[in-house]
Amino acid sequence: MVTKEQRRRQLAREKFERQQQRRTVEQSKARRRNSVIAAVVAVVVAAGATAYATGGLDGKDKPKTDAAASPSATTPAKAPDPCAKPGAGTPGKQQWKTEPAMSVDKSAKYTFTLQTTCGDIAMALDAAKAPATVNSFKFLADKGFFDHSKCHRLTAEGIYVLQCGDPTGTGQGGPGYTIPDENLTALGKAGADGTVTYPAGTIAMANTGQPHTGGSQFFLVYKDSPLAPSYTPFGTIGADGMKVLQKIAAAGAAAPDAQQNTAPNATVVIDKAVVKQS
Repeated sequence: MVTKEQRRRQLAREKFERQQQRRTVEQSKARRRNSVIAAVVAVVVAAGATAYATGGLDGKDKPKTDAAASPSATTPAKAPDPCAKPGAGTPGKQQWKTEPAMSVDKSAKYTFTLQTTCGDIAMALDAAKAPATVNSFKFLADKGFFDHSKCHRLTAEGIYVLQCGDPTGTGQGGPGYTIPDENLTALGKAGADGTVTYPAGTIAMANTGQPHTGGSQFFLVYKDSPLAPSYTPFGTIGADGMKVLQKIAAAGAAAPDAQQNTAPNATVVIDKAVVKQS
């Protein structure tokens, strides 16, 4: 017999999947429209968005949605913004056609620190189990790809994550390339409802819902969340970082925008992202 909680989670996932399908359709229409415009005016239209949503990114010259799995949530009452003003600077627009060459030491330890307007969030990365992901994040951080970008999505019902990593702030941006899924069995076998628990403190890749479509968007789990085991978990957030994340979550989320993103009420901007070998 299906319990009320299982039914609620099922409805949340189905709602998320419908949102993903709508995004894919809209992005496909936009790509066709841009191609027509490009032909008419004989210029190259820079369709720079490799799309994410809350699951990943597919960036081999195909804009897709990178989604870190989350239904649109009932919006909590808006709390005061607990964050400071962002530092001077604007997000970068650089793109790459191919995944960077492997340069990380799979046996070494790496830390990923987000210096945000709300406080520093430090994470330990698992290069042994997710080498391609860690390698990509080090490459992007070294290039300043994440700097001055907003964390564009906070979910507060059914799934509890903060999503970041898109310099466009729309949920449709990425680095132009994709990386393979990794470490998908780390959280155990999916239950009857098709999910595993992504524990609070997990950092995982967003994607389009299709295999191997991760790019630059990622999500930070601030409360245990049931998700399909298809989002690469590649690190854990430290205790101090969790305090910052909980502060952001406590401020709640805004109503869905045109892209169905529920932006955090807190002004979460990554002033600087750094990946270091520790």
